[in-house]
Amino acid sequence: MRDFAVEDLSVTYGYEPVLWDIDLRVGSGTLHGIVGPNGAGKSTLIKAALDLVPKLTGHVTFDGDAYKTVYKDIGYVPQKGSVDWDFPTTVFDVVLMGRYGKIGWLRRVRQQDKKQALKALEDVGMLEYKNRQISMLSGGQQQRVFLARALVQDASIYFMDEPFQGVDVKTEKAIVDVLKNLKKAGKTVIVVHHDLGTVEDYFDTLTLLNVRIVAHGPVADVYTPNNIRRTYQTQLAGEMGR
Repeated sequence: MRDFAVEDLSVTYGYEPVLWDIDLRVGSGTLHGIVGPNGAGKSTLIKAALDLVPKLTGHVTFDGDAYKTVYKDIGYVPQKGSVDWDFPTTVFDVVLMGRYGKIGWLRRVRQQDKKQALKALEDVGMLEYKNRQISMLSGGQQQRVFLARALVQDASIYFMDEPFQGVDVKTEKAIVDVLKNLKKAGKTVIVVHHDLGTVEDYFDTLTLLNVRIVAHGPVADVYTPNNIRRTYQTQLAGEMGR
């Protein structure tokens, strides 16, 4: 299992700082939330960790290793809006793509890989849709398919960028169950999240982010009205369901 560490990370888009002087560590076997307002750098933090955007300063490690040396052991579920859902492929084929990091793109797909893909679809409640084109799915169903694709990677650490965005209550509950099962299996799960009302129910540890880290640590210590106010710069304490 792997932990996740960020040291002195800054990212800019042009001359505009998006992340500034970020120091962060998430222990293995943790369900961790990243919360903050729009434009706070939440998605950028994940993308910088996965070498998808350039860093101005700093570095990211996974148990001391750089991403490029351990990428096969890291799963990623991007925001649903960043995916071309009109690409002509089936649900089963999308999930099977998650195995290519293990077997290689030019190697034959094994029977065990197909079984793992079917099991992942069953775990997210999408087995009956395995032959359907992804463009024919609802938003919640599409999100479940990409979660299944991440599951078949059998990674040690998972990054998920707003996995509950635009899904119905039933789908959100199904995704939460999957995340908690990953944690029980000793996986590290890091989730960009926007719903303040569910933070305490979903996560063990939390990072409150607005370009800089406002607070970081166990949810019970970090998720306070004062920290929320400092993060959003508005009176949002009432949304915490006190």
